[in-house]
Amino acid sequence: MVEDGSRSRRGRRAKLQEDAADHRPVNYHSLDNPFTPVPAFSDDRAMAIHETALRVLQELGIKVLLGEARDLYRRGGALVDEETHMVRIGREMVEQALATAPKSITLKAGSPQKDLVLELGKLVVQPGAGAPHASDLIRGRRPGSIADFREFTRLTHHFDVLHMMPPVVEAQDVPANLRHYAMTEAELTLSDKLPFVYSRGTPQVMDCFEMIRNFRGLSEKEFQQQSHCYTIINTNSPRQLDVPMAQGLIDFARNNQVSIVTPFCLMGAMAPVTVAGALTLSHAEALAAITLTQLANPGAPVCYGAFTSNVDMKSGAPAFGTPEQVKANFGAGQLARLIGLPWRSAAGCAANINDAQAAHETQMSAWSVVLSGATVMIHGAGWIEGGLTVSFEKFITDIEMLQVFAELCTETPSEDSDLAFEALAEVQPGGHFFGATHTMERYQSAFYQPMNYDWSNFGTWTERGSKDASQRASEHWQAILASPPSFIPSADRVEELESFIAHRTEAGGAEPES
Repeated sequence: MVEDGSRSRRGRRAKLQEDAADHRPVNYHSLDNPFTPVPAFSDDRAMAIHETALRVLQELGIKVLLGEARDLYRRGGALVDEETHMVRIGREMVEQALATAPKSITLKAGSPQKDLVLELGKLVVQPGAGAPHASDLIRGRRPGSIADFREFTRLTHHFDVLHMMPPVVEAQDVPANLRHYAMTEAELTLSDKLPFVYSRGTPQVMDCFEMIRNFRGLSEKEFQQQSHCYTIINTNSPRQLDVPMAQGLIDFARNNQVSIVTPFCLMGAMAPVTVAGALTLSHAEALAAITLTQLANPGAPVCYGAFTSNVDMKSGAPAFGTPEQVKANFGAGQLARLIGLPWRSAAGCAANINDAQAAHETQMSAWSVVLSGATVMIHGAGWIEGGLTVSFEKFITDIEMLQVFAELCTETPSEDSDLAFEALAEVQPGGHFFGATHTMERYQSAFYQPMNYDWSNFGTWTERGSKDASQRASEHWQAILASPPSFIPSADRVEELESFIAHRTEAGGAEPES
């Protein structure tokens, strides 16, 4: 009797889940973070980090390898040593830059439904980015290719909880002078979400700007009036800004496109071993880069960023999902709120495969992003090996996590009908609510329905092949890629884009600058 009743309840539960999957409305595109940001420091100590960072810039300075950037700093009032390339930036310059940098940035995607707003209190999510390798259960671990990049682009477009296109993996099978064409072409023709552009020198950046401009049907003036793409700027910690990154800050600022400034400071390696010390360095480098954008074009859109974690002091390998990374993200959030700019943080993991360690590290670091109040979460799906690889299976299993975060960003209904007094009156003590009127009116959309989790009992799970989460995820991404594309661009625009690429390829493309 008990066993039969248990089976009956499981059958009803399975039917409820199946029906709900078809009726639950899902819109994860515009997320407002409902959580009060968690601090790492008292307000006075956060201010002390900010003040010390300003002191670092004024007394110690930052090494700037690009002459044009040094000229901009000099004209802005900085002390520049041309022999050593050191630039010392006074606090007044930084304060002026923070006064002109916009606190809210609107990003125009390929369709109005995919437009984004970057400001404190919003939550925008990207999958893993910048990996030299891709991996999956079918093809194994391998150098990233344009085919991998195109597949990840389709997967990124598929999920509403991912909002921006990142450079998921590097297309290493395409020559460096032509790679930006192949990657931008994939972003534009496989999705209408916001595209990414590498900062690898002015010629490549201007090629990509022209491709986006033409594909979106924009004049040069219209392109520059609003932001249509973004780049990631990484400083060379400690205290150095190299040629392509400095040039990228200038090029994007002058064209009114978004730079997300992100020092990558690993405690004990290229940053002090303490959380506060690493954040002091990171904050100083970010302020220097933000200042350069405003010197190039006051009012240019720029995002504050921080990516601070620790290393394994036995091997020097990066570590993620650690207590130190969590605290660093909390502290970076305090500094971002102090200067008032939208900001970027990151999840991530150091695990080598999509296992329990990978899930734990990514979820711990992702929670710290959400609870720190970050505007942009990068590396939210697929990232393993400390960024050396993006896994197709982990991409899917992480999407489940991200969709749960998105659910937490939605309002929890609490109208009188949600308090369910009538249901409580209808169901007698010892009864159940499966057949209650209140349940029947809501069951199809009451709960989040998992995409990759398996909630079946052990017997059913065994009958279905005893598949673990990675095996189910493998089937899931393959099914998505086997289905017809959900985004079909204009044939005329595609033809025009291909003609542009062919012409520029014949002319030799554009080599990256270093």
